[in-house]
Amino acid sequence: MLDTGPLQDAYRALLDAAATVAGADGPIPAPPDGEWSADEILAHVSLVSAATVAAVADIAAGANTTYDNRAALDAWTIERTIAHAGGNAGLRDRISDQAAALCALAGGTALSEAELGTLVPARLLSKDTLLVDQPMPLRDIVTGLADAELPGHTKQLLALLPERATTGATR
Repeated sequence: MLDTGPLQDAYRALLDAAATVAGADGPIPAPPDGEWSADEILAHVSLVSAATVAAVADIAAGANTTYDNRAALDAWTIERTIAHAGGNAGLRDRISDQAAALCALAGGTALSEAELGTLVPARLLSKDTLLVDQPMPLRDIVTGLADAELPGHTKQLLALLPERATTGATR
């Protein structure tokens, strides 16, 4: 069984940051060129979360699977996800539900240790940089969300806050 406590904590921190940004006084400054808005960040996280749930469910169902985050980087797909979710609040609700589903599947008895160790062909990019192009244990895909993906996007969200709201905050 996988300890999903760190994953739950990472999702909670991301959703808290998203709510803070959404509730900030005054307009949120436009992100720097080449960076995403809060809604785009949340849509990306939702797409990555959905892909992770799908991979975990496939392994639990005894099916072969792959893990590829390129769709979660596609501008058209991100905009469509924002529209389908109904914007920021809908994206936060969607991510919350995806987090609950992923933690239930990965942390419960749905997967054995052998299944968590299943090598999944993975291709992971960040912007235009290839990070991973090799099989990874399913466990590492899930824990990678808690260790790197979600904390990185939490920082990205908090960086969008107007300077007056982040005075004294650690980035």
